[in-house]
Amino acid sequence: IVIIVATLLGALVIIGGYKIYNNIKVSKEKKRAKQERLEKLKPQEFTVKGVSFTMIAVENGTFQMGATMEQNSREYDEIPVHDVTLSDYYIGETEVTQELWSAIMNGDNPSKFKGGNKPVEQVSWNDCRDFITKLNQLTGKKFRLPTEAEWEFAARGGNKSDKFKYSGGNIIDDVAWYSGNSKSETHDVKTKSPNELQIYDMSGNVWEWCADWFGKDYYQTSPDVDPQGPASGPFRVLRG
Repeated sequence: IVIIVATLLGALVIIGGYKIYNNIKVSKEKKRAKQERLEKLKPQEFTVKGVSFTMIAVENGTFQMGATMEQNSREYDEIPVHDVTLSDYYIGETEVTQELWSAIMNGDNPSKFKGGNKPVEQVSWNDCRDFITKLNQLTGKKFRLPTEAEWEFAARGGNKSDKFKYSGGNIIDDVAWYSGNSKSETHDVKTKSPNELQIYDMSGNVWEWCADWFGKDYYQTSPDVDPQGPASGPFRVLRG
C-alpha cells in the first residue's frame, strides 16, 4: 500500500508540475500576445516626401450601425439599425490634408479653399483611388479607403464610445465645422475637439469617401461581420 501511494503521489507531483509549468507558459504567451496587441494598437506615424500623418488604431468590436436613438433623426437609408462586428483596423487621425495630397500627387492640388493644413477637396472617388495607389507605392503599405461600417464605428468612438449625437460630443460647435460656423469654407484639420479615439473632423468640415457602393436597401441584408457594401451601385458612399 505504501508503495502504491508513493507511486500515485509521484505521478501527481509530475502531472502537477507539468500543469503549473504549462500554465505559466500559457500565461507568459498570453502576456506577450497582449503586449504585442497593445503595441499594435498604438497610433502609427508615417512620413512621405517630408509630410507626416498619423493613423489611429480602432480595436475590433461590435456596435449598432444606423440611425440609433441619440441621433434624433433618420434617413431612409439609415435603417434598420443593426449589429455589426468589425476586425482591427487603422484610420486617419484627420482628413487627408492638401499638403499630403500635393506631396503624393506631385504638386497637384485641386482644392477650392487653399491651405496646406486644410483637407483636400474637389476630389472624386477615382482621384482618391489614384492617390492611395501612389501612396502604397511610396510606402510599401496597403492603405485603402475605409468601408462605411469602419468609418461609422470610428466616428462613434469605437469601443470607447460615449454615444454622442455627433462625433466627439453633443454640442456641434465643439466638434465640427458646419454651415452654422464655417462661413461656407473649409478649415484647418485638428481645430475642433477630437472624438473618444482622438480622431478629428468625423462630423463636418468635408464629406469623406468610403470604399462601399451605395445601396438603399443594403442595411436590410448587410452581413454582420466586416461588411464590404454592395457588389455594385449607382455611386460610392460619402459620410461626414
